[in-house]
Amino acid sequence: MILWQMLRFAVGGLAANKVRSALTMLGVLIGVASVILLLAVGNGSSVAVKESITSLGTNSLTVSSGSASGGSRATSSVKKLTVADAKALAADTDSTAIRSVAPVVTTSGTALYGDVSYSPGSIVGTYPAYFETANQKVAHGEYFTDDDVLGSRKVAVLGATTAKQLFDTEDPVGKKIVLGGTPFTVVGVLQAKGGSGFTDPDDVVIAPLPTVQNAFTGFGAVNQILVQASSADTTTAAQAEITRVLLGTHAVADPTKADFRITSQSSLLTARESTTKTFTVLLGAVAAISLLVGGIGITNIMLVTVTERTREIGIRKALGAPRAVILGQFLTESTLLSVLGAGLGVAAGIAGSHFSIVGIKPVVIPESVIGAFGIAVAIGLFFGSYPANRAASLRPIDALRHE
Repeated sequence: MILWQMLRFAVGGLAANKVRSALTMLGVLIGVASVILLLAVGNGSSVAVKESITSLGTNSLTVSSGSASGGSRATSSVKKLTVADAKALAADTDSTAIRSVAPVVTTSGTALYGDVSYSPGSIVGTYPAYFETANQKVAHGEYFTDDDVLGSRKVAVLGATTAKQLFDTEDPVGKKIVLGGTPFTVVGVLQAKGGSGFTDPDDVVIAPLPTVQNAFTGFGAVNQILVQASSADTTTAAQAEITRVLLGTHAVADPTKADFRITSQSSLLTARESTTKTFTVLLGAVAAISLLVGGIGITNIMLVTVTERTREIGIRKALGAPRAVILGQFLTESTLLSVLGAGLGVAAGIAGSHFSIVGIKPVVIPESVIGAFGIAVAIGLFFGSYPANRAASLRPIDALRHE
C-alpha cells in the first residue's frame, strides 16, 4: 500500500511539471538510444566485414608484394609479383594443395555505353580461375574463357552495380562498351553480392588480363595473385607451397627476407574483427557519456523539485511522515523519470536500427538493449539519491519557514 501511494505521489509530482519532466526524460532517451544505435552500428560494421571476407571462401589465399615480416626494405630490393610467378605456381607439379591460380591487376577508368558514361569502382584484369577463387558467380551470360585470355580478346564481365548504371533495365550481354578507348563486348553479368560500408563489390568490370594490361596497365607487375587451396584444410600446406615456389622465382634464400605476403581469409578476418571490436568499444564509450549527461540532468531537475516543494515536505513531516517515506517518494520520481526515458530510448534505438547509417546496416545487440536500460535505471537511482536524501533530511521547522 505504501509503495502504491509513493508511486501515485510520484506520478502526480511529475505530471505537475510536464515540460520539465519531458525534457529530463528526453536526456535519458537520447543516452539510451545512442548506446543502442552506436553499438548496433559497430556490430553491423563487424558483420558486414565478416560477410565480405568470408564471401571469398575459406580456402582463398591472397599473395601481394611487400616484406612478409612487416620490416622496411628498400623499394628497389623488393621484386614485384608478375604473371611468371603465377604461372610458376600453377605449373608446380609437386603441389597437391593448390587448386587454381589467378594473377590480378586492378585499375580505374570510365566506361561508355551510348550516351551513358560511368566510372566503375574498379577494372580487374585476370584469368578465368579468378571467378571461382573470389566466389564470383555469373547471373546472366557466361564467364570469359582461357581462349579469351590467350587471344587477348576484348570481352568483359560486369558486376551487378556497373551493369545497372550502364544499361539500366536493358540486357547487357552481347552489347559493346568502351573502356579507356577500347571497345569490349559484355559476355556476362555477375550475381549481386551486396554492398557493405563504403565499398561495393558489385561495382566492377572484369576482363582478360592481357587485354587490361594492353589497354591500361602495361605488361609489368600484377597487384596480387589469388590462389585457391584444394580445401579449407589444406590452406596451410598451400601457403607453404606458395612460399617455396616464390622464394625460388624471386631468388630469395632466407625465408625471413621474403618480399611477398600471403594472407588467408581467416587471418584477415581475425585482424578485421579485432579492429571492429575496438571501434565498437569506442562508439559505446562515446554513447555512455550521453547516459551520464542524462543522469546529471535528473540530479538538477530533482534538486529544483525539492526546492520548490520544500514547504510541502515540511507539512508532511510535521504530520508524521517518516524519513523513509519522503526519501522513497523522491527516489521513486527520479527512478520513474529514468524508466520512462529509458523505455522510450529503447524504442527509438530499435526503430533507428532499421535504417542504414553511414552506409552500414545496424545490427542490434540484445545485451546492449538490456544493459542500456538497466544502466539508465541505475543512473536514475544514483543521481536521484542526493536530492531525495536532501529532501528527507529537512527539519520540519526549517521546511515550513522556507519561502
